[in-house]
Amino acid sequence: MMFEGLEPLKAESLKEVCIRRFEGMILSGTVGVGEKLPPERELASRLGVSRPVVHEALVDLAAKGLVSMTPRKGTVINDFRRKGSVTLLTSLLEYQDGRLDARLLDGLLNMRMLVESENARLAAKNRTSAQVNELNGLIVQEAHTDPANVETVTRLDFEFHLLLAIATDNLLYPLLLNSFKPVYTNLSGQFFKETAFVRVVFDYHKMLTAAIADQNEHRAVDIMRRMLSHGEDRLREIVSINV
Repeated sequence: MMFEGLEPLKAESLKEVCIRRFEGMILSGTVGVGEKLPPERELASRLGVSRPVVHEALVDLAAKGLVSMTPRKGTVINDFRRKGSVTLLTSLLEYQDGRLDARLLDGLLNMRMLVESENARLAAKNRTSAQVNELNGLIVQEAHTDPANVETVTRLDFEFHLLLAIATDNLLYPLLLNSFKPVYTNLSGQFFKETAFVRVVFDYHKMLTAAIADQNEHRAVDIMRRMLSHGEDRLREIVSINV
């Protein structure tokens, strides 16, 4: 049936609107590092929202490392390079409308190479039979997926890497990957718009799954590194176009 895939529209809450407004001011440099924000009551009045909404928004910013909140002293803008957490990456990406500068991309790619290579090694070492079956199930789904369906391709690619992280038997690796999901899927979604890359990546997934099934750690690491290196140049092109 036509339109059966449509989902209800979701309006941003006032809290989310406040968060976006504050993030924009901080990330753009409109308010400087060390600057103290007006009291919550005054901010609420200026924004036309309740004080609890402002407080919740500031708590979110504090969790990302953008501000420090001290009882009876107020809220101060942080240098997010020193205080920021991994969750700030999503805000940076949203603030720049999906763009990443070259330096941030370099950092992401370097970290991904380190973490994903170790994920491949540990997955080959520690995987269970059930996890091998799951990986093979994903390979079957990939084989029957239309390369032009970017949303499905992006989802399957992320699920593949997440399952590898789970198969490492290290509880932190899947949590780390999940924390990067918005950034990861944003970039991979742009990458997979070029359908020629889809089958290449899916072929790497198939080879990597075979290496993991054989518990061949060295081959798994080698395939992972080749797969990630294959996509780096294209990702850099995407970023340079979007700057």
